[in-house]
Amino acid sequence: MVNLEIVTTPNGAELKSITYKGREYLHQGENVLDEDGNVYWKRRAPILFPIVGALKNNTTKIGEKDFYMSQHGFARDMKFDIVKISEREHTYVLKYNEETLKMYPYKFELYVTYTIRNNSLTVTYKVNNVDNKEIYFAIGGHPAFSINLKENRYKVEFDDIEEDVRFLQLENGLVSYNNDYVNSSCMTDKKIINIKKDTFAHDAIIMSDLKSKRVRLIENDKELLEMDFSGFKYLALWSKKNAPFICIEPWYNTADYTDSNGMFLDKKDIIKLEVNKSFKCEYTITFK
Repeated sequence: MVNLEIVTTPNGAELKSITYKGREYLHQGENVLDEDGNVYWKRRAPILFPIVGALKNNTTKIGEKDFYMSQHGFARDMKFDIVKISEREHTYVLKYNEETLKMYPYKFELYVTYTIRNNSLTVTYKVNNVDNKEIYFAIGGHPAFSINLKENRYKVEFDDIEEDVRFLQLENGLVSYNNDYVNSSCMTDKKIINIKKDTFAHDAIIMSDLKSKRVRLIENDKELLEMDFSGFKYLALWSKKNAPFICIEPWYNTADYTDSNGMFLDKKDIIKLEVNKSFKCEYTITFK
């Protein structure tokens, strides 16, 4: 008997559903409306590539040219090709094309694989450099999990004491040096973030320098799921006001800083990939 089942779509190679023992764990995007009939957030688990977060003025310079990219890049809005669909594995690929080259002048292949093992789902990203030069990129995940944010019964718990965690402040979508609001105020016992109505009043909670490799989403005293984000430098938490979901987001990079010089190759933590080389990362969600 398969207790964990997923539905995916070639549109953005995005997860559409994650059910475990009959319960839907994934936010259902455009189907979830507020009291006025408006969609809280139309997405469910977008793939962030080739940028994470926003560019300053939504523009970056690569070589001598300026390129426009909206927040989180273009992969989430493009149709991927199906490589394999089976009960326990879904694989898609996005290859560079005329449209991508207008926004991002590198030749690449982006593979996305979803693999089910018992009660765990592993999300794997693989980037191939098929260009004749080094390519540069950012990458991250953005899955949204269904919760009732109007009730203060949820918390995110890390598997280690976080004495040296660094919180990044966002200002108009860019990483700021303004510390008027300190995100660390939401962390108790250096291990737990209690999720309340106003937790995301100042946008996402973005953390770096974490010792933990795993984080748990807990409702009251019941553990709903655990995410292993080993290898990712950043972890972000985000939701919208009173929205019935929380995003737990493993990132390799972040948005531009407010003082960014606009050069793509100067972006903090940008990944450099040599000719004919591959980059691979993955995170795993275990459902309880």
